[in-house]
Amino acid sequence: MFAKIATGLIAAAVVLVPATVFAGHGKPGLWNITSTMQMANMPQMPPEAMAMMKSRGMKMPGMEPTTSQICMTPQQVNGDVPPAMHNRDENCTTKLLSQTATSMKSEVTCHGRMEGVGHSEMAWRGNEHYEGTYSFKGSMAGRPQEISTRYTGDFVKADCGSVKPAKVMSH
Repeated sequence: MFAKIATGLIAAAVVLVPATVFAGHGKPGLWNITSTMQMANMPQMPPEAMAMMKSRGMKMPGMEPTTSQICMTPQQVNGDVPPAMHNRDENCTTKLLSQTATSMKSEVTCHGRMEGVGHSEMAWRGNEHYEGTYSFKGSMAGRPQEISTRYTGDFVKADCGSVKPAKVMSH
């Protein structure tokens, strides 16, 4: 159960943040997103269980950096407003608090399986790299959650290959 909740929170951070980040910045194509998450109330896992997971090549969310790839379309990169994010279990809205040519601050409010408010701060170095933080306080599947995530994004190439375009939650 813990792994499912932690994975859900990481997935939310990895999907929600890039969706707001690219509004008017970056390049269309393949990006590497690296994130490190900390949870204030993360349950402690017995050392034997952690050793078993490591021996099977499994990474514990939040224990070490996680890297994933996303494909951003020209429409996503050139959008001037962060998209609203909805699916049958989540209803999240993004509010842009401030934006300059090299930075952005936003707030994400979610209702549904994930209830709470997240804050994101972002800085761009050119159109091929960004870094930032995302914090969320609320609940996930009825359990209190408080997470903070540091992440970076690096442009890889224009051709996404087999990686499908990033999907922002929608009906």
